Amino acid sequence: MTEKIEIHQINHLPSQLLTLEKEAVEEGFRFLTRLITQWNSGDNRFDAPGECLMVAYLDRRLIGVGGLSVDPYAKGHTARLRRVYVAASSRGQYVGQTLIEALVAHAARHFRIVRLSTDTVAGDAFYLRCGFTRSDDEHATHTMVLSERSV
Repeated sequence: MTEKIEIHQINHLPSQLLTLEKEAVEEGFRFLTRLITQWNSGDNRFDAPGECLMVAYLDRRLIGVGGLSVDPYAKGHTARLRRVYVAASSRGQYVGQTLIEALVAHAARHFRIVRLSTDTVAGDAFYLRCGFTRSDDEHATHTMVLSERSV
């Protein structure tokens, strides 16, 4: 890849997200639809302390999205990685990893643990490559303990 991936924290949904959502639905994933619905209703705008929503661009084209929220299933300084999606045409080019690194770096300033749930073999392998470990918690398939210097 010769172009540089740009990661931006956002506070509004870019119109290009609808293109990613359509692609995700075609792959059988509905979580971007939930992201848009919850954002528009105000139910989740990733705006609580420590939360954020980030997007990945390549040549001004939206190619990925991911959010970080307070984990509703955990007590204490625990974040939940949510709504992570990368366009199929950009997979295998470190877009997802770059996005996860930015989200984890943000999390490290506010939380001690990041958890997530995935239900695909590819998602499992991806998050293991990103440094997460498998969890047998009923509310999280993967966990990352952040540096003791966090929070």
